[in-house]
Amino acid sequence: MDNSFEGLKAMVIDDSKTIRRTAETLLKKVGCEVVTATDGFDALAKIADHKPDIIFVDIMMPRLDGYQTCALIKNNKAFQSTPVIMLSSKDGLFDKAKGRIVGSDQYLTKPFSRDELLNAIRSHVSGAKQSA
Repeated sequence: MDNSFEGLKAMVIDDSKTIRRTAETLLKKVGCEVVTATDGFDALAKIADHKPDIIFVDIMMPRLDGYQTCALIKNNKAFQSTPVIMLSSKDGLFDKAKGRIVGSDQYLTKPFSRDELLNAIRSHVSGAKQSA
């Protein structure tokens, strides 16, 4: 087992159970603690309790979409430096630009690979080991 991300807390916010489960499985395999949320409201309720090191958020969600969720996270002093990675099934320039405007740190297109997920963590979380 690769424990290069031991002790790192990741949050995965997606209304798709499949995506949540996929990301959670991949991240747990490398030693991450994973908190999942089904939408932005659910996530905002859990962020304060869990204080994740990195947050993956789907753009297309009911009630509170990924852009709104990201903006709310980045507007909170306690979490504005937490990296937020947008997940989207659309690989559009508009989506990427909009993601940057609300403060997201990176944009991954679904379906993402294990390496894309882990590289996102490596590039944004200091202390994540560079090996693996």
